[in-house]
Amino acid sequence: MPWSVLAVTVISAAVLYVLCRWLIPAAVRSSGWLALLWHAVILERLLNIVTGSSQPQRILKAVQKNATKGDPESVISAIDYYCRHKEWAMNVGDEKGLILDSVLTEVNPSIALELGTYCGYSTVRIARLLSPGSKFITVEFNPAFAAVARQVIAYAGLQDKVTLVEGPSGDLIPKFKEQFGIKSFDFVFLDHWKDRYVPDTKLLEDCGLLRKGTVLLADNVICPGSPEYLKYVRNSPRYESRYYKSNLEYTKVEDGLEKSVFLG
Repeated sequence: MPWSVLAVTVISAAVLYVLCRWLIPAAVRSSGWLALLWHAVILERLLNIVTGSSQPQRILKAVQKNATKGDPESVISAIDYYCRHKEWAMNVGDEKGLILDSVLTEVNPSIALELGTYCGYSTVRIARLLSPGSKFITVEFNPAFAAVARQVIAYAGLQDKVTLVEGPSGDLIPKFKEQFGIKSFDFVFLDHWKDRYVPDTKLLEDCGLLRKGTVLLADNVICPGSPEYLKYVRNSPRYESRYYKSNLEYTKVEDGLEKSVFLG
């Protein structure tokens, strides 16, 4: 009896290894939805159980172990390495991050907004390129994510350049003018819940927080996708849009960024 149990255990382990090492990754590489299901649902939850920690906490640990304190570039590199070689995470990532850097440098905003902080990766990426005296607000709905993001931002030495606000974007956006004395944003990076892209864009318009020339840059417009947002900005006479084709962070699955200039 023990031998039969051992044999079943060994065979099961071998099958699981083949699935995890070869078959599933091969399928994942060709499918955006499979990639998200495998990485963001199955593997992440398994690691949460095994390690007793959350993905943002594991990313923070990787930063503290491998990055140089006060050096934003090393923080970005540490997260990119961890997410590419250890555990996938839905940051904008190194490939699309270069597009973000390019657009941000072109705009050179004095007042910027990020919707969706998560672990602070894109926040660090943006903040490091802002000119002295710029104002940068990032919004995160999840308090646990926000707690980690604050530590990542501080480790990068950028805490004085970033204002992290916790809560639902739909509740916070109407308060920005009064709370922060903002007239309008020069740059908005959308990287939160995809079904909030259109409502929050319209809310920014209604609250007068977009001016003629404000640039909106939306991530993950193909995978997991935000078709309603693309339809809105591409068909509205109030925007001039351009799609930047790329890949879903740390994979070869197609994804991209949509840059939309508000025309007033």
